[in-house]
Amino acid sequence: MAAAIATAGAVVLPAANGSAATSATASTNTATAASATQGGNPHPGWARTISGQLVPVGPGHDTTPVNPTAATHPETDWMGSTVGAHEPAAATAPSVAPYSVPQLPGIDVSGYQGNLNWATIAPHIDFVYAKATEGTSYQNQNFYNQYVGPYNAGLIRGAYHFATPNNSGGATQADYFVSHGGGWSADGKTLPGALDIEYNPYGATCYGLSRSQMTSWIWAFVNEYAYRTGVYPVIYTTRDWWSTCTSSDAGFADYVPLWIANYSASAGGALPNGWGFYTFWQYADHGSQPGDQDVFNGPYTQLQTLATRG
Repeated sequence: MAAAIATAGAVVLPAANGSAATSATASTNTATAASATQGGNPHPGWARTISGQLVPVGPGHDTTPVNPTAATHPETDWMGSTVGAHEPAAATAPSVAPYSVPQLPGIDVSGYQGNLNWATIAPHIDFVYAKATEGTSYQNQNFYNQYVGPYNAGLIRGAYHFATPNNSGGATQADYFVSHGGGWSADGKTLPGALDIEYNPYGATCYGLSRSQMTSWIWAFVNEYAYRTGVYPVIYTTRDWWSTCTSSDAGFADYVPLWIANYSASAGGALPNGWGFYTFWQYADHGSQPGDQDVFNGPYTQLQTLATRG
């Protein structure tokens, strides 16, 4: 049985004028245990694994910061901003078709793209992720447009957090993310939040953490996010970074959907230890639509399921 249970709040968004606002589409994750067994939102203190199983989860135990550094350019830290320098792309972006299952088009964006016209973008994609936060001090000033805008245009949307593991603990950053746009609601239009964990844009590749320290940091983030929202977050990474900087714990694959970044291989390329398939694949850092180019690995009904059940 889970120990103490905390009630997760609504998704809080920065309003257009910069003040706090609560999304009208967000809901508090306060379903009863009975509703959880009937397929509704999991009760706070429980979370769904990647296979849809409800498991008890307690608050994350935080990790100790190591060699903190100032985040001097968070506006240019987007999902994959460091990948190209370490893992060069192919001359031609890999093709995403044909595959045995549908590969639904999507994008991820950040403050770097600014405010976007979602009415013109929506006909070409099925989902979008927007950067919400970095560390515990940065919020994307264009997040309202990039998160509410897609929803209003009929797209499935999600938020992501750019991790700086040397600056504060994993649970602390998960709390900051959830409190500033990274929450989740079972409305069929909101995807679980994503943890963007990649090469350090401010220094040493692995942020000065050992493999075991990094693995503990990621687990602290993952467990705190699950405790706060009732769903496990998506993890965005590359195979090379993951194998270099973590203990390659296969246990993550039992709980966490994988978002792989690979600009040179087809079908996502080789995956980190434990995962047998990717849920999302970032296959290019530019393309016909703004931001990075992505696909969801499955039909639209499965994307809706991820947005409904986590």
